[in-house]
Amino acid sequence: MQGKVALVTGASSGIGLAVARRLVAEGALVALVARTQKTLEEAADRLGEGAAAFPADVKDFATLQRLPERVAARFGGLDVLVNNAGVNHRGAAMEQPPEALAEIVTTNLTAPIYLTRTALPFLRRGGVVVNVASLAGMVPVPHEAAYSASKAGLRAFTRALAEELRGSEIAACLVSPGPVDTGFFGDVAHVPDLVFSQPMSTAEQVADAVLTCIRERSPEIAVPSLSGKLATAGYVFPALARALRPWLERRGAANKRAYLARRGVS
Repeated sequence: MQGKVALVTGASSGIGLAVARRLVAEGALVALVARTQKTLEEAADRLGEGAAAFPADVKDFATLQRLPERVAARFGGLDVLVNNAGVNHRGAAMEQPPEALAEIVTTNLTAPIYLTRTALPFLRRGGVVVNVASLAGMVPVPHEAAYSASKAGLRAFTRALAEELRGSEIAACLVSPGPVDTGFFGDVAHVPDLVFSQPMSTAEQVADAVLTCIRERSPEIAVPSLSGKLATAGYVFPALARALRPWLERRGAANKRAYLARRGVS
């Protein structure tokens, strides 16, 4: 990654910050993108000279339109785009205001599509687009309907784009994590038990997968790998997914209780 230039969204915390940290450690120059300027600039300061803050809300398409050009002008080019910024409002769809559901799709799907399109002309030969999706994009999770839809759409976009780019010098790749131990959970009580049925990963483990995608141009990496295989089986055989769901939810409920206990939450 020495001398490569990367643009990472959602980079002030969690997976995005872990990815940025790994990239800087390996010699890349990284443009950090997130909404909160103070938090983002503090993250850039901690990462050192290899990082720079570009405060932006990914729902602001006027800003996204200019962002790749600004990054390329600052660092002399662009080699990697990591679309990681995301949002979720958990609960049954009918319990959510329409604006909240629309925000999920705009942030998780429309914004990555828009930014990818604006970035592609600036990516140098050997460039890579890595989109961070979710196992929920493989098998929809009840009470996360819009989130599941946004991540399924992101998977479809990435896989189709990879075919369109076949034979070019640019690759499009996908990382699909299961539950990740970051602040993205919010109030854990509202996280569906089904989510906790899979092993918990760290942000650093997901960052490892992102770096592997960049280096090896892997089409898709699920984190953990076995959970990805289970999700694929559930998608191909929906009757199997329905049959396993009660057991997975009981397992998830137990895992959630253990997770809360480790954090001293009753």
